Amino acid sequence: MKYLQKLNTILIATSWTQEELARQLKVSFPSLNAWLNERSAPRRSAIIRIDELYLSLIGAEEVSQEELEIKKQQALNVKLTASSIINDPDLLERLTIHITYHTNTIEGSTMTMADVKDVLFQDKVLSNRTAIEQAEARNHQAALYWLLDELTINKEFILNEDLILGLHLRLMNGIVGDAGQYRKHSVRILGTQVPLANWQKIPTLIAEYIQSLKQNPSDLIKLMAESHAAFEMIHPFSDGNGRTGRLLILAQALHAGIAPPIIPKERKQAYYKYLELAQVHKNVSPLEMFIAESIINSKQILLSKNGT
Repeated sequence: MKYLQKLNTILIATSWTQEELARQLKVSFPSLNAWLNERSAPRRSAIIRIDELYLSLIGAEEVSQEELEIKKQQALNVKLTASSIINDPDLLERLTIHITYHTNTIEGSTMTMADVKDVLFQDKVLSNRTAIEQAEARNHQAALYWLLDELTINKEFILNEDLILGLHLRLMNGIVGDAGQYRKHSVRILGTQVPLANWQKIPTLIAEYIQSLKQNPSDLIKLMAESHAAFEMIHPFSDGNGRTGRLLILAQALHAGIAPPIIPKERKQAYYKYLELAQVHKNVSPLEMFIAESIINSKQILLSKNGT
């Protein structure tokens, strides 16, 4: 794929402006605009940066096992607990805003990060956003806070069916009629090859999913990737599966004492690609790398003084 196709694909996938893409590539806006309009061509060093950004956002088929092990170790060194989040109001607010914004935007919300902050922390009702979008933001905050309380208060915390149904109930309350209940019909995801579970088998598959989490993992990141792929393929609910699944891997991470992966909306295409590779082709390594990178990204957002 030529650099021009990659640049246009990035712009479409991320909804970035040309100014933001130029900033990401560390070039001037006039230079980027000239490339996009074919008035000039990028030098080799710029083409390398374009390729790297493209692979990060759109996804790669394979990853280096050596690099994967390095990234996973770096991720495991980003320590964080639910109690430390609850006891730090600034940290709790940063986590709430970022994870709510990104997870809902992945699912189609048009709210900006500033909108999320206004709705959740300024008690504003926005006239330029739908009531559903604002309810989704408030519900996600409620589900997140409930989950953090469960992780903190319950010394024998386990990820079980009650927790899964409780998360979904809080996430989708007032949005769907079957919040907190498994779907009673078949579904499919357009544009993917992923075979979703027969609805009649959901209780059994969820029980197997929960059992798989009870092992003491020698490789936590791999377990998170495999279980997340499994949960999303079960697709137990009529809606809200992605948001529920991403809160479940947050719970896995914090229960193990590491920062939760905040999956950025800009990497949505890579995220879906890696899920499908794990689900259909049993190639879980790219999803492991993605989760490790998302945990490392959380360090900048949550633990850096520059986090916003």
